[in-house]
Parts: sequence; structure tokens; C-alpha cells
Amino acid sequence: MPRLPVLIGLVAAATVAGTLAFVLGARDRATPELLVAPVQHQEGVVPPHVLQVPVCTAGSIVRLDDVRGAHAVTVRRGATAFRAPGKRPFARFGRLNVNGVPTVFAVLGARLDRTCHASWYHVQLPLRPNGVTGWVRASAVAERALRVRIVVDLSQRRVTLYRGAKPLIVTTAAIGSPSTPTPTGRYFVNQKLVSPDPLGPFGPAAIGISAFSPVLQSWTQGGPIAIHGTNQAELLGSAVSHGCIRVSNDVVERLWKLVPTGTPVLIRM
Repeated sequence: MPRLPVLIGLVAAATVAGTLAFVLGARDRATPELLVAPVQHQEGVVPPHVLQVPVCTAGSIVRLDDVRGAHAVTVRRGATAFRAPGKRPFARFGRLNVNGVPTVFAVLGARLDRTCHASWYHVQLPLRPNGVTGWVRASAVAERALRVRIVVDLSQRRVTLYRGAKPLIVTTAAIGSPSTPTPTGRYFVNQKLVSPDPLGPFGPAAIGISAFSPVLQSWTQGGPIAIHGTNQAELLGSAVSHGCIRVSNDVVERLWKLVPTGTPVLIRM
């Protein structure tokens, strides 16, 4: 992985606010360090006509989360999540999340307008409880098409990165212990963070996902889960973490380069 600049301003601001502890560190070490955000990787931007269909009516809904590909949206300036399009708002998101990286949602579907373009997106949200979804206005976000996906097999203690049906990376992982298990379900990569200490307990980087620990609910930022490196490679293949998924440092470097935010992540037994 090329050396990336640390966001000094972000670190300074976090210090003043007294929020230097990033929870991915807090779960897997006694003295957490802040992981900071580099420039985000992006795949191809979806052209405006991509959601046109031969026949549609205003209000019709199309799915965008099938196995052939995936989509993600990035918040432009701010976005409100609704329980239904335009009804019952319940969460507000800024352009950047708490760690200073662009706010991203995985797309499940789109509601079309009378011109057969998306007016609303049905999205997966990085909130508790795991699996929360909502609707955001299409005008509040920018859409991207994605070509890769991650599958975490807990019983095999294995992480696989796919492009289409082709596995690009298959690697052994350490997973959550019985008392602090890694949650199963369908999630997405919501942030990519670089560690200031590549030889530390997180290795050089972390791939944050939208899942949260089912038991560590009082931890900073709610106990989010990540795929990250490690300085204890001998523990790979074991169930020893506080819920995060540990891989070797060379693998997390490759994942960091190949995996854009919004990438689907399936964690299964």
C-alpha cells in the first residue's frame, strides 16, 4: 500500500473534542489509536439514464441489489432517512461521518418518477440495530456502480473477495470469540481507514463495515465491526477477537486497494 497522508486536521479536531478513541481500536486493544481516513476509492459513476426501463409508471420500484452487481450512494451535502418515501423521517446524515469520511449507503432499490429515473433510493444504513433500512431522496446522493463483493464465512474462518463469480482473494481470518461474536447478516463497506501505526494491532488499515457488535453496545460509536490487519498473525484462524475480522497485513492492503466503499459484505455461518 502506498503511504497516504494522515489527516492532521481531523486528528487535531478529534483531540480537542476528546474523541481520539476510534472504536475499532477500542475493541481489540486496551489503548486505542485513531484510524484516519484517506481519499476514498471510487468505481464508475452511474450515468443518469441507467435506471431507465422500457415501461414504467411513476412510483414503480426496481431492485438494485441482485448478484449481478451492486450500487452505492454517497451523500452530497446532507440526507434524511425516511421510513417510506417522504414519510416518517427518523435519521439525519451529513456529508461526512463521525470519522471524517464521506457518508455512504448500500442501495437496495429505487423508486422511479414518471420519467423512469430514480426519485428515491431504498438504502441500507450504518445504524443499530443491524439491518436498518430507509429511503433517501435521489437528489441528496450520488450513485455509483460496484463490481465486487465480500463473503465472510465464520465456520470456515475465511474471507473471500469476489468480482462477479470470480474469487480475487481467499484468505484465513480470525473472528469474534464466543463471548463477543462477529454478527452475521448482509452489510456493506461504509468506510476505509488507515492506521498511523502499520505494525500495531490493526495493521496498516481497516475496512469498516455497517455491522455493529451484538454485545458491545456501550462502546464508543456503538461498537462497529471492521475487517482489519493484525500484529498477531499466529492467531489467524482462531475465534479470538471482540467481533472484528482480522486478516494478514498484506491481505488488508490488497483489500484496501480493491474494495470501494459501498461494497456488499455477507457474513454467514
